[in-house]
Amino acid sequence: MKIVAVIPTYNEKENIRDMAAAALAALPEDGGILFVDDNSPDGTGAIADSLAAAEPRIRVLHREKKEGLGRAYIAGFREAMRLGAERIIEMDCDFSHPVARLRDLLAEDADVVIGSRYVKGGKCIGWPFKRWLISKCGGIFIRTVTGMPIKDPTGGFKCFRRRALEKIGLDKIESNGYSFQLEMNHRMWMAGFTIKEIPIVFAERQAGYSKLSGSIAVESVKMVLKLWRDAGFRRSPRKGTK
Repeated sequence: MKIVAVIPTYNEKENIRDMAAAALAALPEDGGILFVDDNSPDGTGAIADSLAAAEPRIRVLHREKKEGLGRAYIAGFREAMRLGAERIIEMDCDFSHPVARLRDLLAEDADVVIGSRYVKGGKCIGWPFKRWLISKCGGIFIRTVTGMPIKDPTGGFKCFRRRALEKIGLDKIESNGYSFQLEMNHRMWMAGFTIKEIPIVFAERQAGYSKLSGSIAVESVKMVLKLWRDAGFRRSPRKGTK
């Protein structure tokens, strides 16, 4: 498969079948899905296996335990490259990301394409104002401290070129949880890869339960400060962001 959508799953039995059908319909014929299941106690992994048995464009990677979103994506990216992928997509299984926009991610000529909630035309629906404000202010904080000119640095609907993932070195990624998103963006930016944001409508999940918690904000702040320190307490502008 030349294009692989990596989709982590943990207790997503209510969404995984519909997601598989929707993603396959939206992807080109040379594209497929890799579900990364962290031993979901609700049986999501077994459902994924049954879907893969019936459809060759679906693969499943089983992990022994839940180690965080970042670790799941790193494992999924490695497996996608092993499968021969040249473009690798990351997205949620809960339909918060607009599956119909998958081809729009692929159509952009950039090393990293981000589906952004905060560029013109992007928005969030179904969020309480407090959650939107925290997310929006968090993005401002990240840009101010790091100098990284990405309006949605924590967004999780993205497409990477294989060469970009190979260049930054997946073994160097330190984040285990949701701060993985901003760390990946920062490393891509610091490496000088082209980054493009396109507007998306982000919707609150309709089934299952959210894995977000208050600790995520703390984790993200710590990662921002670490990236700042690692860059030598400077905000070095890098070319390539559009």
